[in-house]
Amino acid sequence: MINHRKAVAVASATLAVVGVNGAAQAGGFYLPDQSVKAIGRAYSGEAADQGPESLWWNPASIGGIANGSVYFGGAGIFPSARVNDTGSVIVRPGQAPAPVGGDPSQKDPVSSGLVPSGAIAYPITKQVSVGLSLTSPYSFTTNYDANSWVRYSADKTKLVTIDIQPTLAIAPTSWLRLGAGPNIEYTDATLSNRLPNLSSALPDGDQRLKGNGWDAGWSAGAQLHNDVVTLGLAYKSSIEHTLKGGLVVSGLLGPLAGSNASLSGIEARFSTPWQAIASVRVHVIEALTLNLQATRFGWSKFDSIRLGAPLNAALPEGYRDTWTVAGGVDYVLSPKWTVRAGFDYDQTPTRNGARDARVPDANRRGYSTGATYNLTPSFSIDAAASYVDFSNASIDRPTAAFAGTAVQTPILVNGEVRNAQALVFALGGRFSF
Repeated sequence: MINHRKAVAVASATLAVVGVNGAAQAGGFYLPDQSVKAIGRAYSGEAADQGPESLWWNPASIGGIANGSVYFGGAGIFPSARVNDTGSVIVRPGQAPAPVGGDPSQKDPVSSGLVPSGAIAYPITKQVSVGLSLTSPYSFTTNYDANSWVRYSADKTKLVTIDIQPTLAIAPTSWLRLGAGPNIEYTDATLSNRLPNLSSALPDGDQRLKGNGWDAGWSAGAQLHNDVVTLGLAYKSSIEHTLKGGLVVSGLLGPLAGSNASLSGIEARFSTPWQAIASVRVHVIEALTLNLQATRFGWSKFDSIRLGAPLNAALPEGYRDTWTVAGGVDYVLSPKWTVRAGFDYDQTPTRNGARDARVPDANRRGYSTGATYNLTPSFSIDAAASYVDFSNASIDRPTAAFAGTAVQTPILVNGEVRNAQALVFALGGRFSF
């Protein structure tokens, strides 16, 4: 009985922890909304811009600044989508395949949320500056109904990441800025899904996995500039996260009743993608600046989720590396007003045949606009809005409850996510001192 309970727990934890790769407003589980100004021009010139609001994209952005400055902002993200069953079946031991049942259509499983961001920078000398940014780059929440057709793959998922980036930047020449700093990240995750009992006449069981932890990576960058063109190059390392927590399995009945358990000390490890960023800002005329940015995401680092003792299991993920490209403009209407707009295209790292309900992700196109109002010479207000349009995509990753045991129960998922879109509204401010 003890070995059977452990085997069921291993299979259950493996099924649950896949939720770490959930859906967000950008590719995979990444949120780019770390600056209101960036949202307004579709993240098209951030690694080549100057000021604390660009620290997340390039630590060199505060090199050579003349004054101290503070940035603060928040973005409200309001997604919508419909996730439909197109023929999913469950294969209970000794039984013929049967429809998975439940509500065949789930509306808006990805929850709305607020993404805060902030940063501060201060010049120590004319050449040396220090800064600190606080962002939430990997955060999302999905919430499916208890009777949804995807309940055995996904129920509730919540991931919150807080990134702290201290930064040192220098301007060794009149045309070069350099910067670097660690990325210290705290991650907290809560994941759950339903478990099928051996008889369809019995109610579902439930499992919940919770964990958290602190981990670190690094960022480095450079900016080459003159009066017309600024070129920004930056790199953000992958971070291997180790979440420590517990797993609770409940509601299993009949022959499975002995597998209900509460396990502590479970470790789950996964890696966020590295980012290589190239950006350019061109001052075409005094009032007009063109912005271009391309980012290569190393999503293949998210190759598997590894479960440590006492479970000692791994789940392949198979994410692919992706590109995001963006273009935008800033136009100075007057000493008080600057307006901006932009477009970006973002590839999804998920693949057809391996996309589950926790990742209703697809290629997307973003259309953005924004403005800055200089209230005083030292204080300005930023506002932005964005519309994100997602391609339709399949949900087609097979799963198995109690995998590797005598009661293994495959769920052959066949569904789709349609009409997915998101609205983003952001407001922030910048203060110089």
